[in-house]
Amino acid sequence: MQMPALHRIAVACLGCTVLSGGLMAAGSIGMVPARITDLIASQRLPSSAVSFVVIDAESGRIVMSHNPDTPRSPASTIKTVTTFAALDMLGPTFVWQTRALTHDGDLFLRGGGDPYLTVERWWSFVQGLRAAGLKSIPGDIVIDNTAFSLPKEDPGAFDGRPNRTYNVQPDALMVNFQSVEFTLVVHEDSHEVDVTSNPVPVNLIVENHIRFMPGRCSGTAGRVDFQVASAEWDRVIFSGALSPHCAPRTIARILLQPATYAFGTFVKLWRDSGGDFSGKMRIEPTPADAKPLYSFDSLSLAEIVRLTNKHSNNLMARHLLLTLGRERFGEPATLEKGAAAIEEWSRERGFDLSGVDIDNGSGLSRSTHISVLQMAKILNAAWRSRFAPEYLASFPLAGMDGTLRSRMKSSPAGAVRLKTGHLDSVSGIAGYVTSSTGKTYVLVSLVNNVRADFGAAEPVHAALAAWILDNL
Repeated sequence: MQMPALHRIAVACLGCTVLSGGLMAAGSIGMVPARITDLIASQRLPSSAVSFVVIDAESGRIVMSHNPDTPRSPASTIKTVTTFAALDMLGPTFVWQTRALTHDGDLFLRGGGDPYLTVERWWSFVQGLRAAGLKSIPGDIVIDNTAFSLPKEDPGAFDGRPNRTYNVQPDALMVNFQSVEFTLVVHEDSHEVDVTSNPVPVNLIVENHIRFMPGRCSGTAGRVDFQVASAEWDRVIFSGALSPHCAPRTIARILLQPATYAFGTFVKLWRDSGGDFSGKMRIEPTPADAKPLYSFDSLSLAEIVRLTNKHSNNLMARHLLLTLGRERFGEPATLEKGAAAIEEWSRERGFDLSGVDIDNGSGLSRSTHISVLQMAKILNAAWRSRFAPEYLASFPLAGMDGTLRSRMKSSPAGAVRLKTGHLDSVSGIAGYVTSSTGKTYVLVSLVNNVRADFGAAEPVHAALAAWILDNL
């Protein structure tokens, strides 16, 4: 005979202890296994710096928790809220449009906020224009990014690394994450070092001063310096020296500005396709009487959500939040509208997000705070939602893909689906664990302490997932 659920959990927790803040709601067990408390202590993490909660997804009952109501910095785990809100409000088939219009010989490129307009898809956009009959652009190319209205931000404010790809800022016509990847290859026969870029914007200047140096790939013969040499980020300089024994190297950086990047890559692809253009770039709104020429659909929202969560893409999460604000309150999209859309949605769905600052929706923020219980209740509602299959498919699988590819490898295949999050002094996980009995549990665990920077939180997260697998 199968024992009652509460009794089974009580048996699993024999020898457990109660942590401060670990009292449960009525009808649940407030005991935390000794192996978890001992592990927290062995990692030299203060009990007050750790929060976690485990919820039975089917019943919504809290199985175990510690400091569940303490506001914490969630890092990228907040993407679980942003992405579910997007699916729930917009539906998985929602798409963004990037449009081309003509007016007095000019070609207007109007961005619609597509979060994943890669260079390959940008090439498809160019080919679509060619198929629509456009052979020559007699006037200028005009970039219209007015669908988003954002305050000027310092891209280096977060960590002093403005050209790192994770610091890219949203834009209504964001192409290829504004990223250029350089490949450095040493040719022993010609004694040259090649620097190639992908893509190749026509307005990006690349100066290669890397010297060929014989001998081993070490010391000065293995060092390359990279400098962004203009305020517009349209000129870069490579210097240093490489040996022929050095393996090819790649470096990816944010370069140009969103509009100049879109222009520079478009012109390159347009000319490569046989199109003619000799004008200049302007940045202006599209005239009301412009003639529509071509509209290019993004990937579906379900696909965007999957890419956002699997790979923890900050820019895509930010675009989702801005899109929510625009769809609910109209153009232009703003951060304030995005936050208001989340707030209204949470009230309509009965979620308690009091005290939560969603900020930009990506987790790349020092102001975002949420409790593990607040997040877990949203995850629990998502598990029951009409779009649960699309949502669950977006979570990294332990030991298999995404940001969990190299973690928790001993977990049964497909049993652990967790969004990860990391900032300085922050580590978190949020998602779902399916036990050997076939039951699914919501797990959210956040650690806010400098010890997280030294890996102290990872064993705690893993132990919580393992406990669910072994005991529930």
